[in-house]
Amino acid sequence: MESEKEVFRKYIKNKGLKLTPERITILNEVFSTHDHFDVEELYGRIGAKRESISRTTIYRTLPLLLDCGLISEAIRCKGRVYYEHIYGHRHHSHLVCIKCGKIIEFEDDQIEKEKERICKKYNFKTTEYRFGIRGYCEDCQ
Repeated sequence: MESEKEVFRKYIKNKGLKLTPERITILNEVFSTHDHFDVEELYGRIGAKRESISRTTIYRTLPLLLDCGLISEAIRCKGRVYYEHIYGHRHHSHLVCIKCGKIIEFEDDQIEKEKERICKKYNFKTTEYRFGIRGYCEDCQ
């Protein structure tokens, strides 16, 4: 399997864009942890490492990472969009606490089987899907 950097490099080249140091820094930070993140959190993590990258550059780079399949929009909660890197990982779903924002990841074979059954029934080819449940975590109930 190719590295995320190689996938991104090929994607950028095919789009006729430049693989800038800023884009590489953003890619590296996204893949440095498996935590969910929004633009502000990513901006803060990069800034904490004394890197000088604007929010605008992050906003322009995230759609490229989405389009080439390295990250996905995981959830929307409290008006914020959270992303996660997905390249090389099994599909999973999320439980989201609407009070504290805690995100719990889980895998469920039954959900996967049901998705396949529905797609087969309608002769539909899946390119992406998300399953999430919103509610209250154990601490916030």
